[in-house]
Amino acid sequence: MKDSDNGYHISFFKPTTERARHNRGIVIWLTSIWFIAIFGFQIALRVLEKPTPEPPLLAFENVWEGILDGTADQQELQTFARSTLYVLGKIAIDEDERALLSGSMSWSAFLLVPDTLRSVYAEEVRAFEVLKDEKSHVGEASYVMEKNRLSEKFSLLIGLDDSDPLTRILPLELTVKDIGSLPSEAADKLPSVMQKYLVHNQSFLTDAQFLGFPFHYFYTSVFLLILFIGLCWLYCVRSDRRNALLGIED
Repeated sequence: MKDSDNGYHISFFKPTTERARHNRGIVIWLTSIWFIAIFGFQIALRVLEKPTPEPPLLAFENVWEGILDGTADQQELQTFARSTLYVLGKIAIDEDERALLSGSMSWSAFLLVPDTLRSVYAEEVRAFEVLKDEKSHVGEASYVMEKNRLSEKFSLLIGLDDSDPLTRILPLELTVKDIGSLPSEAADKLPSVMQKYLVHNQSFLTDAQFLGFPFHYFYTSVFLLILFIGLCWLYCVRSDRRNALLGIED
C-alpha cells in the first residue's frame, strides 16, 4: 500500500484525499474570515480615524497667547490652571512633563491668590509637600485634613466644583518651586505636551454605541469571541456533512 493511502500520513499542504482537500479548503476559508474580521477592523480604524482634541485642549489654546504675553485675566488664568490640572489627572505621564505641568499649574494658581495671602498659602503648600514626601503620614488624619484644606482653598481659586474629581489631585500637584514665573521651558514645550495627552484619534467606529457599549469595545471583546465560536461550530458542521456524503464514520 502506498504511503498516500495510509490514513496516518496526512499533509495539510498536500492533501491526497477528497476529505483532506475539503478540510483544507474550509480551514483556509474560515481562517480568512477570522483574519479579515480582526485586521480588517484595525485597518478601517486607521483609515477612518482623525485627530480629535479634548475640550480642555481647546480651552488651553484659547488662553495660551494671553498667558505668554502676560495679559491673561482672572478667568483665563483659571482656565489655564484647570486645563493643565486635567492633564495631570492622566494615569501615565512622563516625569519631566509632569514637573512642567505641575509648575505651570501652580504658577497660575498662585497668581489667583490675593497678594496679602500669597506667602501664607505658599507656606501651607510647602508644609504639605514635606508631609507628602513622608510616606508614613499618608492616610493619617493630619495628612487628610491638610490635603482637604488645600483642595478647598485652591479649588475655589481656580473655579473647580466640589464634585469635580480634579479636586482630589489638586493638592498633590501643587508646588512652590519657582512659582514666581512660568517655567522657562513652558513657552517651547507646554503646547506640545498638552497636545500629546489631549489629542486622540477618533472615528464613527469609536464614537458609535451598540447595546450600551462603545462599538469598538463591543466588536473586539464580544463580537470577535462570538464569531470565533461560530466559526468553530461551522467547521464541525461542514466536516460532519462532508463525512456523511463520503460515507465516513468517525
